[in-house]
Amino acid sequence: MLQIRDYRTSDERSWLTCRLLSFFDTDYYDDVKICKTTFASDRVELVACRGDVVVGLIDVEIDGDTATIDSIAVHPDAQRHGIASKLLRHAVQRLPERVTSLDAWTRETASANDWYTSAGFAENYRYLHVYKESASGDDGFESPAGLSTPVHAFMHARFELEDELRQRYSRVYVCRQYLLRLRAPSPRYLVGSP
Repeated sequence: MLQIRDYRTSDERSWLTCRLLSFFDTDYYDDVKICKTTFASDRVELVACRGDVVVGLIDVEIDGDTATIDSIAVHPDAQRHGIASKLLRHAVQRLPERVTSLDAWTRETASANDWYTSAGFAENYRYLHVYKESASGDDGFESPAGLSTPVHAFMHARFELEDELRQRYSRVYVCRQYLLRLRAPSPRYLVGSP
Protein backbone atom coordinates (compact mmCIF):
# COMPACT_ATOMS: atom_id res chain seq x y z
CA MET A 1 0.00 0.00 0.00
CA LEU A 2 1.29 3.47 -0.91
CA GLN A 3 1.71 6.00 1.86
CA ILE A 4 2.52 9.67 1.27
CA ARG A 5 4.11 11.29 4.29
CA ASP A 6 6.73 13.80 5.41
CA TYR A 7 10.34 12.93 4.68
CA ARG A 8 12.30 11.57 7.67
CA THR A 9 16.08 11.58 8.01
CA SER A 10 15.93 7.78 8.19
CA ASP A 11 14.60 7.85 4.58
CA GLU A 12 17.80 9.36 3.16
CA ARG A 13 19.38 6.22 1.67
CA SER A 14 16.10 5.09 0.08
CA TRP A 15 15.42 8.69 -1.07
CA LEU A 16 18.83 8.83 -2.78
CA THR A 17 18.30 5.44 -4.46
CA CYS A 18 14.86 6.42 -5.74
CA ARG A 19 16.12 9.73 -7.14
CA LEU A 20 19.19 8.14 -8.75
CA LEU A 21 17.23 5.40 -10.49
CA SER A 22 14.50 7.82 -11.56
CA PHE A 23 17.02 10.17 -13.18
CA PHE A 24 19.09 7.36 -14.75
CA ASP A 25 17.28 7.26 -18.12
CA THR A 26 16.78 11.02 -18.40
CA ASP A 27 18.86 14.00 -19.52
CA TYR A 28 19.70 14.55 -15.84
CA TYR A 29 21.42 11.16 -15.55
CA ASP A 30 24.58 12.73 -14.12
CA ASP A 31 22.82 14.88 -11.48
CA VAL A 32 23.83 12.43 -8.76
CA LYS A 33 23.50 13.38 -5.13
CA ILE A 34 25.40 11.61 -2.38
CA CYS A 35 23.31 13.22 0.35
CA LYS A 36 19.83 14.70 0.36
CA THR A 37 19.48 18.39 -0.30
CA THR A 38 18.96 20.49 2.82
CA PHE A 39 17.13 23.79 2.73
CA ALA A 40 17.72 26.93 4.76
CA SER A 41 14.27 28.32 3.92
CA ASP A 42 10.73 27.00 4.25
CA ARG A 43 10.06 23.79 2.39
CA VAL A 44 7.77 20.86 1.78
CA GLU A 45 9.53 17.47 1.72
CA LEU A 46 7.32 14.46 1.00
CA VAL A 47 7.93 10.84 0.13
CA ALA A 48 5.71 8.12 -1.27
CA CYS A 49 6.56 4.83 0.43
CA ARG A 50 5.72 1.18 0.16
CA GLY A 51 6.68 -0.08 3.57
CA ASP A 52 10.04 1.52 4.33
CA VAL A 53 11.02 1.91 0.67
CA VAL A 54 10.79 5.34 -0.94
CA VAL A 55 9.21 4.94 -4.39
CA GLY A 56 8.55 8.64 -4.98
CA LEU A 57 9.65 11.99 -3.63
CA ILE A 58 9.07 15.70 -3.95
CA ASP A 59 11.01 18.55 -2.35
CA VAL A 60 9.66 22.08 -2.75
CA GLU A 61 11.61 25.11 -1.58
CA ILE A 62 9.57 28.19 -0.62
CA ASP A 63 10.86 31.72 -1.13
CA GLY A 64 8.33 34.39 -0.19
CA ASP A 65 5.34 34.11 -2.51
CA THR A 66 7.00 31.64 -4.90
CA ALA A 67 8.05 28.02 -4.60
CA THR A 68 10.33 25.77 -6.67
CA ILE A 69 10.35 22.02 -7.07
CA ASP A 70 13.91 21.10 -6.19
CA SER A 71 13.46 17.36 -6.81
CA ILE A 72 10.61 15.19 -7.98
CA ALA A 73 11.23 11.55 -8.79
CA VAL A 74 9.48 8.21 -9.00
CA HIS A 75 11.32 4.88 -8.91
CA PRO A 76 11.24 3.27 -12.40
CA ASP A 77 9.35 0.23 -11.05
CA ALA A 78 6.59 2.53 -9.75
CA GLN A 79 6.26 4.95 -12.66
CA ARG A 80 3.03 5.44 -14.64
CA HIS A 81 0.83 4.89 -11.58
CA GLY A 82 0.09 8.55 -10.73
CA ILE A 83 2.57 8.79 -7.85
CA ALA A 84 4.18 12.04 -9.07
CA SER A 85 0.73 13.62 -9.47
CA LYS A 86 -0.27 12.53 -5.96
CA LEU A 87 2.95 13.95 -4.52
CA LEU A 88 2.39 17.23 -6.38
CA ARG A 89 -1.20 17.53 -5.08
CA HIS A 90 -0.08 16.89 -1.49
CA ALA A 91 2.80 19.37 -1.81
CA VAL A 92 0.58 22.12 -3.25
CA GLN A 93 -1.93 21.61 -0.42
CA ARG A 94 0.86 22.18 2.11
CA LEU A 95 2.17 25.40 0.59
CA PRO A 96 1.44 28.53 2.63
CA GLU A 97 -1.41 30.73 1.38
CA ARG A 98 1.05 33.46 0.38
CA VAL A 99 2.58 31.21 -2.33
CA THR A 100 1.08 32.21 -5.68
CA SER A 101 3.21 30.16 -8.07
CA LEU A 102 5.22 26.97 -8.24
CA ASP A 103 7.99 26.50 -10.77
CA ALA A 104 10.16 23.61 -11.88
CA TRP A 105 13.10 23.18 -14.23
CA THR A 106 13.67 20.28 -16.58
CA ARG A 107 15.60 19.42 -19.70
CA GLU A 108 14.51 17.65 -22.89
CA THR A 109 13.20 14.31 -21.60
CA ALA A 110 9.81 14.07 -23.29
CA SER A 111 8.06 12.25 -20.43
CA ALA A 112 9.08 14.95 -17.94
CA ASN A 113 7.96 17.78 -20.22
CA ASP A 114 4.68 15.99 -20.96
CA TRP A 115 4.05 15.43 -17.25
CA TYR A 116 4.53 19.09 -16.36
CA THR A 117 2.17 20.14 -19.14
CA SER A 118 -0.47 17.58 -18.12
CA ALA A 119 -0.18 18.75 -14.49
CA GLY A 120 -1.15 22.28 -15.53
CA PHE A 121 2.31 23.88 -15.76
CA ALA A 122 3.13 26.17 -18.69
CA GLU A 123 6.58 26.80 -20.10
CA ASN A 124 7.75 30.19 -18.92
CA TYR A 125 11.43 30.44 -19.87
CA ARG A 126 14.19 28.45 -21.56
CA TYR A 127 17.96 28.56 -21.83
CA LEU A 128 20.73 26.04 -22.55
CA HIS A 129 22.80 23.68 -20.44
CA VAL A 130 26.12 23.04 -22.21
CA TYR A 131 28.72 20.45 -21.28
CA LYS A 132 32.30 20.60 -22.46
CA GLU A 133 33.81 17.14 -22.65
CA SER A 134 37.51 16.46 -23.24
CA ALA A 135 36.80 15.70 -26.93
CA SER A 136 35.40 19.23 -27.39
CA GLY A 137 38.89 20.75 -27.39
CA ASP A 138 40.22 23.64 -25.35
CA ASP A 139 39.33 26.56 -27.61
CA GLY A 140 38.07 29.45 -25.51
CA PHE A 141 39.06 27.96 -22.15
CA GLU A 142 41.81 29.32 -19.94
CA SER A 143 42.94 28.09 -16.55
CA PRO A 144 45.11 29.63 -13.85
CA ALA A 145 48.82 28.82 -14.01
CA GLY A 146 49.59 25.29 -12.92
CA LEU A 147 46.19 23.87 -13.91
CA SER A 148 45.26 22.11 -17.13
CA THR A 149 42.46 23.44 -19.26
CA PRO A 150 39.12 22.02 -18.10
CA VAL A 151 38.55 18.37 -18.91
CA HIS A 152 34.84 18.81 -18.22
CA ALA A 153 32.80 21.97 -17.79
CA PHE A 154 29.12 22.78 -17.28
CA MET A 155 27.85 26.11 -18.57
CA HIS A 156 24.65 28.06 -19.14
CA ALA A 157 23.97 29.81 -22.44
CA ARG A 158 21.30 31.89 -24.14
CA PHE A 159 18.76 29.87 -26.10
CA GLU A 160 19.52 31.88 -29.25
CA LEU A 161 22.95 30.19 -29.42
CA GLU A 162 21.51 26.67 -29.64
CA ASP A 163 22.47 25.85 -33.25
CA GLU A 164 26.02 27.15 -32.88
CA LEU A 165 26.61 25.36 -29.57
CA ARG A 166 25.15 22.04 -30.79
CA GLN A 167 27.72 22.10 -33.61
CA ARG A 168 30.54 22.56 -31.13
CA TYR A 169 29.50 20.44 -28.13
CA SER A 170 27.99 16.96 -27.99
CA ARG A 171 25.91 17.63 -24.86
CA VAL A 172 23.61 20.62 -25.19
CA TYR A 173 20.19 20.58 -23.54
CA VAL A 174 17.30 22.98 -23.59
CA CYS A 175 16.46 23.69 -19.95
CA ARG A 176 12.87 24.80 -19.47
CA GLN A 177 11.25 26.56 -16.57
CA TYR A 178 7.66 25.44 -16.07
CA LEU A 179 5.32 27.60 -14.03
CA LEU A 180 2.08 26.68 -12.27
CA ARG A 181 -0.07 29.60 -11.15
CA LEU A 182 -1.67 28.66 -7.85
CA ARG A 183 -3.65 31.77 -7.03
CA ALA A 184 -3.66 35.48 -7.70
CA PRO A 185 -1.47 37.47 -5.33
CA SER A 186 -3.41 38.64 -2.31
CA PRO A 187 -3.37 42.44 -1.91
CA ARG A 188 -1.78 42.03 1.53
CA TYR A 189 1.25 40.36 -0.10
CA LEU A 190 1.74 42.88 -2.89
CA VAL A 191 4.69 45.26 -2.67
CA GLY A 192 3.58 48.69 -1.53
CA SER A 193 0.23 47.53 -0.14
CA PRO A 194 -0.67 48.64 3.39
